Amino acid sequence: CPRRGGRAPHRATRNLRGEAVSEGRLGVAVVGSLHYDIMVSAPYLPRQGETLIGSAWWWKPGGKGGNQAMAAARHGAATVMIGALGADDFGARLRACLRDAGVGLSNIRDTPGGSGMSVALVEGGGDYSAVVVSGANLAIDAAQIEASTPALQSAKILILQNEISEAANIAAARIVRAAGGFVVLNAAPARPLSPELGQLVQLLIVNAIEAEMLGAPPVMDLETAAAAARHLNTPDYTVIVTAGGHGLAGASSRDVVTLAGYPVANAQTHGAGDTFVGALAARLAADDTLDLAMRYANAAAALHVGAAEHARGKITVADVQHFLADQHTA
Repeated sequence: CPRRGGRAPHRATRNLRGEAVSEGRLGVAVVGSLHYDIMVSAPYLPRQGETLIGSAWWWKPGGKGGNQAMAAARHGAATVMIGALGADDFGARLRACLRDAGVGLSNIRDTPGGSGMSVALVEGGGDYSAVVVSGANLAIDAAQIEASTPALQSAKILILQNEISEAANIAAARIVRAAGGFVVLNAAPARPLSPELGQLVQLLIVNAIEAEMLGAPPVMDLETAAAAARHLNTPDYTVIVTAGGHGLAGASSRDVVTLAGYPVANAQTHGAGDTFVGALAARLAADDTLDLAMRYANAAAALHVGAAEHARGKITVADVQHFLADQHTA
């Protein structure tokens, strides 16, 4: 877990709705899961009952919450993580990785049980499947959210996902909205979005499968991604639908924006979505418009999937900016 990532400059500004934000405000708060991910490389995904010989295994810090917090910090945002870890070696390693990425740890709860973990099978083409055991993440509750109120009230951007309870997400979103912050929900894994949470969320981010599971038409390319984003968009929140290598589409009450994906040879897609969400939140916290933040995050995800596993944590803001400049002049 190499040390990486700086801090966004603190300055008097306004949030995405034009409301005044005080100087020194925290950039990004993430409420979500922390998992110890065990990755297994295999030629293909085995069938039921099949024993398959893999070629390699390794571990990496995971959980959508942890991944997105580290991505936000590495892409320049002052970031705090609100989550839970067990009293085990997995928890100690995950804590060290968050610290090395520049993520604030004071709101992580210690639990007596085991940390969350997952096992992911990565096939030769780069696609993957995973099984997650929530462990300590099940301990994230309203009491912990209440105890984290100061951090949440200071956050310009809140990132939520669906790997913890909806009750915890709602409690965090209420605090951030009341303080004038902006709430982002990455609805992964997909589950029905309650009216209560839907009225608190201002930006919903889903991939193609999650969009379909939430009732949108199937996503097969940029055109259908745009249709799915329009379908899911409501007066309460803007929607971004990511479509893998095809790119992404964003739909608001005003318009629809599509961005093509960047061609990447030998792409390894694991973690691309979390990189996108964290990088997007970092740019929103730095006062980029949503369109500019989407372009930056699209490029950050492309660099992520094209990099070797050991190099992904070393991708910097400057790397993304250089990539975008090269694309503009190509």
